[in-house]
Amino acid sequence: MNSALRWLGAIVLLSAAAFFMSDYHNDVYRKLMLWVTLALGYNFLFGICGQVSFSHFAFYGIGAYAVVILLFQAHLPLPLAVLCGVVLCLLFALVVAIPSTRLEGFYLALATLALGQLFIVVLNEGGSVTGGNGGIANYRLPDIFGVHIRGPWYTAVIATLLVGTLALLWRLDHSWFGRACRAVRDNPEAAEAMGVNVARVKVIAFTLTAVLAGIAGMVYAFVDNTVNPPIFGIENAFLLLFMVIVGGAGRHAGAVVGAVLLFLLPFWLSPIVGHHQALIFGVLVVAAILFQPRGLIGLWDRFSRSRG
Repeated sequence: MNSALRWLGAIVLLSAAAFFMSDYHNDVYRKLMLWVTLALGYNFLFGICGQVSFSHFAFYGIGAYAVVILLFQAHLPLPLAVLCGVVLCLLFALVVAIPSTRLEGFYLALATLALGQLFIVVLNEGGSVTGGNGGIANYRLPDIFGVHIRGPWYTAVIATLLVGTLALLWRLDHSWFGRACRAVRDNPEAAEAMGVNVARVKVIAFTLTAVLAGIAGMVYAFVDNTVNPPIFGIENAFLLLFMVIVGGAGRHAGAVVGAVLLFLLPFWLSPIVGHHQALIFGVLVVAAILFQPRGLIGLWDRFSRSRG
């Protein structure tokens, strides 16, 4: 009961902040929370289960495009469109995950990188279905039970998604499944010897995080009311990886810290260094990885131990 109240309190606090922001800052706040949501899911896959995947953003895009196409081209009602989008992400994730259990490390990364690139090609060549290079735009979230969900109220939806994702992954991490994922990450052979079905654990972790990314994509689709290929490009998949590494792989707090820092860093750097901000951004990320391999959350651990 206390745990449920804490999660509910987090939703209320994150949602309430949106009502004190301008439209511009609300837009930035929504996208920040979506990046944090994606980083939490990717951290579970990469940091806790040890799978290096570059297809996470592809599933984000599948969710976004699926809900838009099903709503405005297939004319399905919103609940059914969302359900079909989740099922579609689930099926695609299983198609990728099951053969990928034979791959590890560099080879898994290459396979998922190819998938991410293939997804962008499909979007660009999708004609009237995907809108091609220009994507799909000028649509609006349908009313839900006759209620217009706009502005800060939609920000509250994203806050609920973020906290719900964190609560689910937190519970999984502290369950037998989380322990099995960490065992598979650290030593698959030893985990297999202890009775852990390594292939099954990898498939479940990949599929779960892919579906969570797809759901986040469905929510993103109504942030700017546009979806187009560059949004889901492979460079964002690398940025997501950097967020988890810089923050601290394997730690939920690290994923949050890394996502917030790397998302906001360009906003802080641009007024100071202008068009050189991309170079400075890259140097800072590389420096963080080289000099603090345990991530920024490792600095907090060191500070806590020194005070104790």
